[in-house]
This record gives sequence, C-alpha cells and structure tokens, in this order.
Amino acid sequence: MKPALNENEPQVPASWQAFLQGPALARAIAEQLQPWWQQIFGYYLLKVGDLSSDLVLPGCKVKHQIHLGSADNGKSHLVALPDTLPIGSQSIDAVLLSQCLEYQADPHHIVREAHRVLLPDGYLLLTGFNPLSILGLLGFAPWLKHRNPWQGRFFSAGRVKDWLHLIGFEVLAEQRFFYGSMLVNEYTNNSIQRFAEKYLNYFAGCYLLVARKRELPLTPIRPRWQLTPAFSQGVKGISARHGCR
Repeated sequence: MKPALNENEPQVPASWQAFLQGPALARAIAEQLQPWWQQIFGYYLLKVGDLSSDLVLPGCKVKHQIHLGSADNGKSHLVALPDTLPIGSQSIDAVLLSQCLEYQADPHHIVREAHRVLLPDGYLLLTGFNPLSILGLLGFAPWLKHRNPWQGRFFSAGRVKDWLHLIGFEVLAEQRFFYGSMLVNEYTNNSIQRFAEKYLNYFAGCYLLVARKRELPLTPIRPRWQLTPAFSQGVKGISARHGCR
C-alpha cells in the first residue's frame, strides 16, 4: 500500500468556490451532518481547515464554533496548520474535518491531532472524496490532475477507518453521498443520479465518517488472592484422621 505521506503538498482550496459544483457539495455535506446535531452537544466545535470553516451548519447545538484556517481571511478565528493545532489537549467537544486530509502532507498526523484536542467521548466528523467513484476515476485523466478536487490525494473510507481505530476512535457511522462529476458548474439531480443513489451508493463521490473518542480506564484491577488452597487435602475413600494402612 502506498504511504499516506504526500511529498508534493498540493495547494489547499480556500473555499468551496474553488470547485466546480463546490457549493452543491457543501450543501450536501451540511445535509448529511444535520441529523447528528441532535446528539452532539457541548461548548466548542472546532472546524479544521478553510473548507470546514466555510460550511454553514444549521441545527448545530454546540455553543461556540471555532474556525481554524490557513490564512487571515476574515473568517478564521485561528490561523494555523491542521497538523499543529494551537489548542490544549482534551478541550474540544467536536472536531470537523471536511475534505482536509486530501490536501495535507501528513493526513495521519492530522487525525492524531484531532484525537489529542478532543475530550473523552468527543465526536470527530470527517468527510472525504471517495477514490472508488466517478470522481476517483476521473483523477487518472492527465488533463485533470492540476484541477480541483484532483490536485489532492483521495483516501478510501476503509483506510481512514483503520487510522481511527488505531488511534482510539470508535467509528459510529459511515455515510456515502454526492454523485456529481465536478466537471461542470451546475449540479442537477437527474434520473441517472437518482438511480445511483438507490443502487450504487457504495460508489458515491463523498463519504462521511462519524467517530467518537474512547479511552480505556487506567485503574488497575487487583487480583483475587486465594486464602485457601484450591485442592482438597483429603483423598477420596481414605480418612485423613486414620491415614493409610
């Protein structure tokens, strides 16, 4: 398997306008996240990356949304890299990584940083491009390699889930959505896309992973000392009082 490190770090898109059909994808991501806001509460939601910060999340019940971007564009509350979060450990209730791993040199370290800043039982919401889709196949075309979203490197949902399990996350759900080609401006929900939504969901262009940080208790379990021997001193059929004759 090819290493996750990306030696040629691509340019990070500043907003969803950098993609053809980008606004439609942003709306689709917000729609997929909508049901999860019924069970995610807390004080701080950290949106990591310019694309995450650019998402509008109606129905989100987390009190404060912190935007962490790569440039001081007026929308970011913090300017930093996703793999070096300037936030204390175990201080965030939920982290949103939307199309972030594809455009970073060390995506595995970004997931570790999200785990570090999350409170125990905190939520990680992660979206990415599915390489096993029409979008993924179009990336093999030489004339598209320098266009978004194909400048980035796509990671399969299964591979990202392996990273999450290794670090200590419990994956609660996996959802697949969006069937646009991102080759034209307009996104239309035609009969072909409706057919794909019904029968070819595995090959959708994007996926959403919802995971929760789990920590094992460190309290040692004391062994139960046996005060009496586990075997009987007497021999069946012979009295210990009179002994053997």
